[in-house]
Amino acid sequence: MTTQSNTPAGWYPDPHGAPQTLRYWDGAQWTEHTNASQPQAAAQQVPQQPAGPDPRVQRQVQQQAGVAPSGSGGGSLFTEPVLVVNQKAKLIELTNEYKVMDQNGNQIGSVTEVGQSTLKKVARFVSSLDQFMTHRLEIRDSYGQPQLVLTRPAKFLKSRVIVSRPDGTPVGEIVQQNMIGKINFAMNVNGQQVGAIKAENWRAWNFAIVDHAENEVARITKTWEGLAKTMFTTADNYVLQIHYQLPEPLLSLVVATALTVDTALKQDSRGLG
Repeated sequence: MTTQSNTPAGWYPDPHGAPQTLRYWDGAQWTEHTNASQPQAAAQQVPQQPAGPDPRVQRQVQQQAGVAPSGSGGGSLFTEPVLVVNQKAKLIELTNEYKVMDQNGNQIGSVTEVGQSTLKKVARFVSSLDQFMTHRLEIRDSYGQPQLVLTRPAKFLKSRVIVSRPDGTPVGEIVQQNMIGKINFAMNVNGQQVGAIKAENWRAWNFAIVDHAENEVARITKTWEGLAKTMFTTADNYVLQIHYQLPEPLLSLVVATALTVDTALKQDSRGLG
């Protein structure tokens, strides 16, 4: 591993030679944060890849989201041009969980809610107070190693999601701008807006993601999960299409948007309870 600025942030074998140790690369340099590497356990977490493309995911991407097939992007969360984000179907949702795949259905990551107490799960089961609770999610790679952490503090009307690296280094914030009409979010880094997420209809199903100059750099499309899931479960499915390789920290914020939209809007009915 060399210190190249285009290497995605994440946990990698320690370049200093420490045996069975992972060291965190923040996208620009090695940090002091290390983690014990357990090769056997890590190998068990690697998802088993299908023998060929999954026609269900291909149909979701090409027919439902209208995204044309494209070349492979390297097989990681930060290099694939298309990310398919499917929420785990549950009759009652107490923990947000998502599977992240490439355009052919190969799992390249996951997202799960962390840090929930038993009391919080009980409150989510018996009430509709979800919007007033703090949510914390980890975006993990195919080895189960955290890559990004999303924190949505308890809200009253508008949502704010804080995006950070696993070592606590801040990436930026995604902040809801309005409540009425087509919902928009600002993507901010160090107090400066670097982009925006703009809903294309009032139901906030499809979003265009633009940079600071209003150029579209990515798109989120909600896809239909089927009548049974729509009626009886809380599952939502999305396709994130990134038009070209983006610089950091914009890339990490864009990758986080598909999860931010779902956590900020669907879980609390746009702040109205």
